[in-house]
Amino acid sequence: MSVCLGIDTSNYTTSAATYDSLSGAVESVTIPLPVPDGALGLRQSDALFHHVKQLPEALRRLDLTSVEAIGVSSRPRGAEGSYMPCFLAGDGMAEALAHALGAPLYRFSHQEGHIAAAAWSAGAEELPEFLAWHLSGGTTELLRVNRGQIEILAATKDISAGQLIDRVGLMLGLPFPSGGALDRLALKHDKVIPARITSPNLSGFENKAQKLLEDGEKPENIAFYIMNVILQFVINLTPGNLPLLFTGGVSRSEVLRSVFKGRAYFAEPRFSSDNALGAAYLAAGRYKS
Repeated sequence: MSVCLGIDTSNYTTSAATYDSLSGAVESVTIPLPVPDGALGLRQSDALFHHVKQLPEALRRLDLTSVEAIGVSSRPRGAEGSYMPCFLAGDGMAEALAHALGAPLYRFSHQEGHIAAAAWSAGAEELPEFLAWHLSGGTTELLRVNRGQIEILAATKDISAGQLIDRVGLMLGLPFPSGGALDRLALKHDKVIPARITSPNLSGFENKAQKLLEDGEKPENIAFYIMNVILQFVINLTPGNLPLLFTGGVSRSEVLRSVFKGRAYFAEPRFSSDNALGAAYLAAGRYKS
């Protein structure tokens, strides 16, 4: 066996996973961080505290007896200076486990893990070059991925697609994070409100949604309007010259998937959102080489 352990402690999910590079077997545990009702997220200090509490439980659910290497998400992106305190919990645990097991430790970015998990679960891991939309609560970026090297081609300039969804979801009385609930609500729409995208900024559409709600528009039509805003943003910025992969929690959307069905690769829903499989998969590749 060649089993690698992956750890990821993002802003909203404690994750651990094992990947067997010989059999392809995967075990994955994800534990959401507790967010108070009515809140739009957590302070980094609170996220770090909850990871410290939850990470041992996530690891207890996995069989670690055959682990030969460890991968961990140590930062949000691969750029110099990229940093969030919540990743310290996973990085510290990974270093301790690597020392205890005598196993090599490989550090990756959270974004690299997202792309790797999505590509693996979508059957796109052998593509040498492709485009990837990373759509989440923290990131809305179009990336060119060339043999593991990541280049940002386009991005929102203010808030992310996930933030827009969560803000409007809270406005409509939906739980946080609101992605799944807003998407299901959007599928019940009976009217299409035109969505006109003229800039890389999304925050103005939160104000538009508030105005629609005050004017008595149905919640399901507002929900579809917001999902359509994100959809149009993606369509407008996506060139057609390379294979396309979607990752990040927002890419679980049925609205998005229905439009790009047959034209893009999508991760399995459980590997679209924050998870540690990508870190384990990348560690296996590094360990083998």
